[in-house]
Formats: sequence, structure tokens, C-alpha cells
Amino acid sequence: MPSPVSTIPNLGPASELAFARAGITSAEEIRDLGADEAYRRLLESGSRPHFIGYYVLVMGLQGRPWNDCKGEEKKSLRKRFDTLCAGFNRSDAKLRADLEQTLSFLGVIERR
Repeated sequence: MPSPVSTIPNLGPASELAFARAGITSAEEIRDLGADEAYRRLLESGSRPHFIGYYVLVMGLQGRPWNDCKGEEKKSLRKRFDTLCAGFNRSDAKLRADLEQTLSFLGVIERR
């Protein structure tokens, strides 16, 4: 049986809802995707980019507390985050998510 997203350290009910909107419903899916791909899918589903949310996910997948991210490691993660978000416009993400939801509702595509 799949484990809830909230079984990953640092992630709670709000994270479960955000990941569910992105079509990700288990901790195993997040682990299989990895932090970057899982976070990219959050962005695609309309979630607003937020650096702390990203590094909380990275730390959680490593089994570390969220506030363990410091110094050079945090700077490195910031670069990864910026690269991940580069060219990703929130309005584009919202538009894409709305379009997918409408097409899914109409039965044209299956919702991810």
C-alpha cells in the first residue's frame, strides 16, 4: 500500500494537497521522481515557486530536518531552484493547469 506524502519528513497536509493537484499521491512517487522532478510537477500544476518549499522537500527526502540546510549547501540548492524555475512563468503554469483540467473534464485527456 502506498505511503502518504506526509510520511516524508517536513511534509504535511498542505504538501499532500499540493502534490495531489500535481497528480502525485504517494511518498514513493516523490522518491522515484526525485526532488527536482517532483517540484517541477508542482510548478506545472500551478503551485507558486517558493525556495523554502523546495529545500524542505530536498531535506525531507534525505531524512533531514528542514532547517538543516545552511551555508554552501543552501547556496547550491538555491542555484538548482533558480535553474528549475527559470523561464517558468506562474501565469503560464496556471493557464496550463486550467487547460488540462478543462480538457480532462471534457474527457479529451486523462488527468495526470
